[in-house]
Amino acid sequence: MTEKRGKLLRFLAIMGPGIVVMLADTDVGSIITAAQSGAVWGYKLLPIQFILIPILYVIQELTVRLGAVTGKGHGELIKERFGKPWAWIATSTLIIASTGALITEMAGIGMIGTLVGIPEVLTVWGIVIVLSIIVLTGSYRSVERIAIILGSAELIFVVIAIWAHPNIGSIAAGFTKIPLGNRNYLYLTAANIGAVIMPWMIFYQQSAVVDKGLKSKDIKMSRWDTLIGAIVTQIIMSAVLVVTAATVGKTNPGQPLQNVQQIIMTLTPFIGRGAGEILLSAGIIGAGLVAAIVVSLAVAWGLGEVTGYNHSLAYNPKKAPFFYITYISMLAFAGILLSIPNINLIGLSVGVQVMNALLLPIVLGFLYMLALKALPKSYRLKGKKAFLVGGVITITCLFSVVAILI
Repeated sequence: MTEKRGKLLRFLAIMGPGIVVMLADTDVGSIITAAQSGAVWGYKLLPIQFILIPILYVIQELTVRLGAVTGKGHGELIKERFGKPWAWIATSTLIIASTGALITEMAGIGMIGTLVGIPEVLTVWGIVIVLSIIVLTGSYRSVERIAIILGSAELIFVVIAIWAHPNIGSIAAGFTKIPLGNRNYLYLTAANIGAVIMPWMIFYQQSAVVDKGLKSKDIKMSRWDTLIGAIVTQIIMSAVLVVTAATVGKTNPGQPLQNVQQIIMTLTPFIGRGAGEILLSAGIIGAGLVAAIVVSLAVAWGLGEVTGYNHSLAYNPKKAPFFYITYISMLAFAGILLSIPNINLIGLSVGVQVMNALLLPIVLGFLYMLALKALPKSYRLKGKKAFLVGGVITITCLFSVVAILI
């Protein structure tokens, strides 16, 4: 009993990077993409959510291995193994994807603010201030705990999915009648892949493992942390899709959802206006806040790794000014962009996920090569496992790009 209790306490101490990055994975853009999928295609895009669980795990497990064994972040390892120009190319994909993600997070929360009479600009800049204070005044562990608490609000979508009373027969039909010949279906499939596998996830989890001080002996439990996170994030994505498929997809099939407000207002009649608005808003706000923290930290870590500046939450702002300035600048830049009126959040969100899918060959290519070259033999990808992981990455990248371009 004592041994089991010790293992549990050890796991609780180690867990965090995987859970946090996966909760951030189900961000506002991903929620909108899943909602659009259910509204337009019913349950026909539900199978991809389950297929992505092992793919997501396989990819993120490599970041655990690389971070714990080498003690170096993703950008630093690319610079060390392939040179600074390649490191800047990889980090550029991170910045591009992160900027798009941040805009969708803050815009989504800002639109919810307008539902209670708070101007979107005030909500957005309030987020910038609050999230800046959280990181400026906290340690890695405190930031991680706050992120988990915020992200846990996303589990509300699972409750709402059950509340929506989906038809089991219709769900089963979604797994058998898949329109693979439809270009619009394939495009939204690619968007869902991009909504689940993102460049900033790889940078964040590897750097978080390093910043938390995890070592080779912690890999086994860190894998469980990653697997649990992968399952949870895809359950949440599936729940969002099921909610819209069981409601909008049933009563008004194909209805496009133009913004977060419309998603909330369209769904609340089915689940109760008062409670529905509160629950949906809480889920979206939690998703947006945890993602904003993770995305901004990923960029701050990534740029610090490439430039060589101090890049850790273990340092105070005086010892790592570049790291903290980068973090705050990402938030502030998104706030400035959102001051521009009439942004189409749905179009932007799906577009960002599609862009993520197009960037996958670069991001996953570097990750795979590092797993082959940057690790000691006992931890390196080799043999059948290297072939299997390479095949998963190649098929994922090819499908994402082809589905968009055809």
